[in-house]
Amino acid sequence: MAGKKRRKNRPAPAQQAVPVRRGNEQVRYVQPGRPASYPGAGQAYEQPVAQEGKKRKPRHFYDYSLLFIIIFLTVFGLVMIYSASSYTAQLSSKYNGNSAYFMQRQAMIAAIGFFIMLVISKLDYHLLAKVAVPSYALSYALMIAVSLVGRAVNGKRRWLGVGPFSFQPTEFAKIALIIMLASYITVKGDKINQWKYMRNVTFMTLPIAGLVAANNLSSGIILVGIGFVMLFVACKIKWPFYSLAALAMGILAGAGPIGKALMQIKLLQPYQYRRIEAWLNPELDPEGKSFQVLQGLYAIGSGGLFGQGLGQSIQKLGFLPESQNDMIFAIICEELGLFGAISIILVFLFMIFRFMVIANNAPDLFGCLLVVGVMAHIAIQVILNIAVVTNTIPNTGITLPFISYGGTSIVFLEAEMGMVLSVSNQIKLEK
Repeated sequence: MAGKKRRKNRPAPAQQAVPVRRGNEQVRYVQPGRPASYPGAGQAYEQPVAQEGKKRKPRHFYDYSLLFIIIFLTVFGLVMIYSASSYTAQLSSKYNGNSAYFMQRQAMIAAIGFFIMLVISKLDYHLLAKVAVPSYALSYALMIAVSLVGRAVNGKRRWLGVGPFSFQPTEFAKIALIIMLASYITVKGDKINQWKYMRNVTFMTLPIAGLVAANNLSSGIILVGIGFVMLFVACKIKWPFYSLAALAMGILAGAGPIGKALMQIKLLQPYQYRRIEAWLNPELDPEGKSFQVLQGLYAIGSGGLFGQGLGQSIQKLGFLPESQNDMIFAIICEELGLFGAISIILVFLFMIFRFMVIANNAPDLFGCLLVVGVMAHIAIQVILNIAVVTNTIPNTGITLPFISYGGTSIVFLEAEMGMVLSVSNQIKLEK
């Protein structure tokens, strides 16, 4: 009897709740034996779920931070171009005494480039893969043409033009190489880790870089750097890249002894070695090959911490050649000081950071590599320009992106920015 009482008083086993749905309403879980419509039904067991058929609609991302940086650098460049060139332009009869000649011309071309950037940013960047081979072949044709019939400036054939219109094919070669390598690496996929395909990328890069370097050494270096960085990002094998980087740094550090040894075995001409000497010891040739570098260093040194003030540069008054072009960073240092120079460097670093964010979130490998190629171009060019101005490397004649005077440069730079913004516009975010 006791056992029976214990079994009689034992609580009944918990009954499993069953789902109940009426029409399109949410699922409610109700204990068996209880009506689904009783007050409080589902409160203890009900779990809220989303209604069927309703999906979160993704929205497209657009990097307005990068767009703001582009606008800022372009406008800042116009201000500095006017400051650096107003004196020489006003005194030159070639420009009819118009002190704002260089700024006005740059502003007009930058406006055209900005429009091109916005158009490209709204297009599907995958369309670029279809023109990869034709644009790459066209870059060869243009470089051969400029070597044969190009306009010579300071003894170098760098320009192609008809009448008053001219452009530098080297700028087109940079963007063509980025598109070609991005397309090729994407097609090969994981095969790019094999030496055969790594070699193919090298063979795509070096010939066009050699053609460019024949008339513009700095642009040739940039092309090699673009190929190097894109292949480095795509490959799992890293040690060859670290080895090459270490070798390049070693050659730069030992440029003096290496140059003297090459001259002794007749692989380097005496006048070429004197260029290396002028870089290592600019005070030895203050009126010759070292003149521009020395004047740039004077400008940097006189700027101090906060500079002489915007428009108050002394070196731009006929002392510093190409003050609105290759050496504009020296004018920034003189007028805005160390504070202004570091601020501009930080802006470029933030731009590189935005490139990295877009590349990491790109919808596919092709988009990622396009952004990486543009990032490599901008980063290498900024480093080379600042290194030349500060005499860290020999003078190679390279502009500061978005800031230096140069119509061809600003148009193709903004076209590249359009490519990056197009990739960012394809990134999907959930609402």
